[in-house]
Amino acid sequence: MSYLHGVYSREVPTSILPPVRCDVSMPVVVSTAPVHTLPPEAERPINKPVLIFTPEEGVAAFGALPPGASKSDYPILQALEVYLSRYRMAPVCVINVFDPEKHVDAQGKPDVKKVTTSDIIGGIDAAGQRSGLELIDKIYPKFQLIPGQIIAPGFDDPAVSLVIGAKCAEVSGNLDCIGIADIPYGVKYTEASEYLLDNNLTDKNLIMFFGRPVFNDTLEFGCLHWAGITAQRDNENESSIPYWSPSNKRLLANGMASCGKELLLDTRDAAYLNGCGVVTGMVRAGGLVGWGNRTSCYPGITDPKDSFIPLRRMFNFVGNTLVMTADQFADRPLNRRQKGTVCDTFNVWLNGLARREYLLGGRCEFLAGENPNTDIMDGISNFHVFLTPPSPNREMNIKKEYDPNYINTLYAA
Repeated sequence: MSYLHGVYSREVPTSILPPVRCDVSMPVVVSTAPVHTLPPEAERPINKPVLIFTPEEGVAAFGALPPGASKSDYPILQALEVYLSRYRMAPVCVINVFDPEKHVDAQGKPDVKKVTTSDIIGGIDAAGQRSGLELIDKIYPKFQLIPGQIIAPGFDDPAVSLVIGAKCAEVSGNLDCIGIADIPYGVKYTEASEYLLDNNLTDKNLIMFFGRPVFNDTLEFGCLHWAGITAQRDNENESSIPYWSPSNKRLLANGMASCGKELLLDTRDAAYLNGCGVVTGMVRAGGLVGWGNRTSCYPGITDPKDSFIPLRRMFNFVGNTLVMTADQFADRPLNRRQKGTVCDTFNVWLNGLARREYLLGGRCEFLAGENPNTDIMDGISNFHVFLTPPSPNREMNIKKEYDPNYINTLYAA
């Protein structure tokens, strides 16, 4: 050690660190776009995640609607219009699976109708190249943004919905999000529960939407609108904390349709769907709104953290935030200072959420019973986080009673 004489300063690590902020509502849209309409010199994004912030960027990246086609043929265009223009939310991550050189008709011309369920589900080829929903895991490494909502508009095959739910868990290995899928247009509302059960669509990370929103006489995809109202509701909250249910939020459409007819659900009809783990759209005093608080695992699973949409999203949000914040602690010496810094950092943040009533309460503990010596020796630490997000006030009861005492008002002076 060199000889020192005088006064010196040094720095020590801060004992409490701020949490890493994470997006909770960014949708990932896996579907088809008219990339064959792009100029020959332009890149055609096929099975490549693209981040879009404005409608103009969307057209430049994915092309314009071909003559005679509808946006239902190219749901990515509908997604960009609904989410970016109508709900005015951004960004959106888009994955187009339509390959105009692969998906062709008998004459060799690009035919988007040749895109199949398998293209949306995707996979990993022998060279390690991913496609379709398998690209979800590569979004965070590419953009440092966490997928918040996974949708595949235009592809309501139950196999796609099943994979969407599965892909929401352990995104990129240690993150979680929510998925939204449409119940097929031809399924009656009385058949919705049977449809979910027959196709095993009972996932805590999956929201199933019944009916099709209608805008200017055009059928649109419910998953797009639910993603839109979810993002709007989050955006209305400070720091976009997802503690408030998107239910009872205004849908930006003219009406609802199902099975080729106008869909006019009353309170009992909509409540029946909600009780089956299905969300929908219905007309209330404030207009057409999204209606429902349950994920598709309900009523088979009644655990509130799994069956209530805002609680499920809050658990995902808290988990993602703590995982990303704790990344900086990995591989530090596992000693009392490490334990204390992690617990203090988590608790300060959780206490802040509780003070603002985003949580009813929350805490982090390092429990001896959950950290056996063999784990500590092997470099494994286990932190236990307790949290209680507020449940949505889904049922309000107003009691009415006849009070004969008011008869005396007849004799008042």
